[in-house]
Amino acid sequence: MTRLLALAIAAVAAATAHALQLKDDRGVTVSLERPAQRIVSLAPHLAEIAFAAGAGARLGGVSSFSRHPAEAAQLPVVASHGRVDIERLIALQPDLVLAWQSGNSPLQIDRLKRLGVRVFVTEVRALADIPRIVRLVGALAGSEAVAEASARQFENEIANLRGRYAAQRRMAVFLEIWHRPTLTVNGAHLISDALRVCGGRNVFATAKTLTPLVSREEILDARPEVIVTAGFGSEAPQAWRGLDLVPAVRSRRIHAIDPDLLHGQGPRVVEGVRALCERLDLARK
Repeated sequence: MTRLLALAIAAVAAATAHALQLKDDRGVTVSLERPAQRIVSLAPHLAEIAFAAGAGARLGGVSSFSRHPAEAAQLPVVASHGRVDIERLIALQPDLVLAWQSGNSPLQIDRLKRLGVRVFVTEVRALADIPRIVRLVGALAGSEAVAEASARQFENEIANLRGRYAAQRRMAVFLEIWHRPTLTVNGAHLISDALRVCGGRNVFATAKTLTPLVSREEILDARPEVIVTAGFGSEAPQAWRGLDLVPAVRSRRIHAIDPDLLHGQGPRVVEGVRALCERLDLARK
């Protein structure tokens, strides 16, 4: 009996030793006894990352606006605008939930943890975070080879863009993410990192908040050479009436880029970075 008990304890210890343990962006270690079989993502970019990591077939639930790839749009929605439908999520019996640190409620994440749900929380602030998180999700899902291929492809595409525009003249750029009220991003934002790849300088990089509200006077003082907007009419000259002293407005260097590309946090953002680089290159001529 004693020998059987010792063997059982040894088996448990061996299983624990081989459990998958990864630290998330909160610094919390998440443990899985085996690769996740049922995954739920709580943000659109996390669904996209799960598919890129080779874990799409294991994704059972997503958040609203999960449209990429198309298969994600067919999955049950368990979260909307950062709020999670706890009962619907629990009914899916996930063994792993992928959460967004700045987009999901810490209280709801804590509640999921108390209910015994393993939650892996990440945050994208730089382009390098995207392949990093793809690799982490691949490790959690046991699809490391697919994840590594996706991560390397992303890194290579960004490296090619960086090399192509490294020697180009740096341009002062105003990145507008919302027109009324006028919102921009500071230097710690993902879009600022994309701008650096293209040889641009964010005129509000030193702002204290991540997405500051800026006045017309501040835009005049910043004197951007190029304005990049999310479109919806904000690229039209009349949208900038009264700001004719701003070099970008005076020279009509106002460009719209689809926010679905440039404002995303998944691998598809490389298309937005490419579009941004092309607009800046056009403005240099």
